[in-house]
Amino acid sequence: MSANEPAPAFIHQPDPDNPDWLIWQLSDPTRFNATLGKLVVRLEPDGQARVRMFPRHQHSNLANNVHGGVTLAFIDVALFAASRMFGLIEAASAVTLDLSTQFIGAGRVDEPLDATVELLRETGRLLFLRGLVVQGDDRIASFSGTLRKSVRR
Repeated sequence: MSANEPAPAFIHQPDPDNPDWLIWQLSDPTRFNATLGKLVVRLEPDGQARVRMFPRHQHSNLANNVHGGVTLAFIDVALFAASRMFGLIEAASAVTLDLSTQFIGAGRVDEPLDATVELLRETGRLLFLRGLVVQGDDRIASFSGTLRKSVRR
């Protein structure tokens, strides 16, 4: 990268702390995504994408579980990370049109929280996705969402 080139907006590279996982992170730590902390992503053998966050105390509610708003934000980001892993979008090249979530259980702090995401259908401009948020064998939430791919001008 030369001095005149802007820094890449996104970091998507192997994670030295988690073999077989890729880092999913904005280069600018002052953006909203940074509130979720470290995120990693990988493709599973069944074709789904798995996105992982590492919830800490700052992600908790007063019951010391993962706050529902954190879970919703994590799901939204997971839709984009998965779509990138499927090779369907680049960073910042889509917007969320809808997100439906059903909370099933409480996420625990200080244990990895995973979103497994599958692509249901791709059209010219839309991606239809669904998945589960899990923690070990426990189901935390189910979700479905639609992303609209951006048009290059």
